[in-house]
Amino acid sequence: MVASPRFTRRTITDQVTEDLRERILSGDFLAGTQLRQDAIATEYNVSRIPVREALQRLDAEGLVTFQPHKGAIVAQLSLDEIEELFEVRRLLECELLRHSVPRLSADDIRAATEILDVYDEALRAGDIARWGELNRQFHERLYQASNRPKTLEIVRTIGNNTVRFTRAQLALSGATERAEREHHDILDACRAGNVSLAVSLLDQHISDSCKSLIECLRVARAGNDA
Repeated sequence: MVASPRFTRRTITDQVTEDLRERILSGDFLAGTQLRQDAIATEYNVSRIPVREALQRLDAEGLVTFQPHKGAIVAQLSLDEIEELFEVRRLLECELLRHSVPRLSADDIRAATEILDVYDEALRAGDIARWGELNRQFHERLYQASNRPKTLEIVRTIGNNTVRFTRAQLALSGATERAEREHHDILDACRAGNVSLAVSLLDQHISDSCKSLIECLRVARAGNDA
């Protein structure tokens, strides 16, 4: 068990939700893990009420499911479900970028470049744990100028459902160099204001990521079933 965080800001439910979400996304809680409300409440030194509310929020996000006689379980996704989520991501993110590129400011490009620099350092250092958050920040920075907050919210939820698998895929496949190169190509197209090229590169980037992930997971799950 990790040390209990200090809950001093926001509501207790908010903070329990955020901490549990991060532990699921980081792989601390693996798919299929039973999340016992009483144990979590004891660990965080809170009542079961905020824990129950936090688990219900994570259920709405697709990270947790409730099963009869077991309670809350870290959600497992089938390969078909993961592929479907990536397809939705591809459609929504390409549309966001299409609207965003003509509106990107010099500050947007500078901020995205700075995030990508840190992202590159994390990958080269083998710090896969930081990759997910930096990847999210980079993409969201490019999409923010689209002025479509509801679509961004949907994309963020989908990302939370796939990033825990993608982190493992990067570590297993060694595809970090490709990811690094593709991000720089997308940023260069955005910097040049080339909408069609930026969208095409993003489309291919998400499609390639999905294919690589599905291949890695298929091999890994076949090994587990053997």
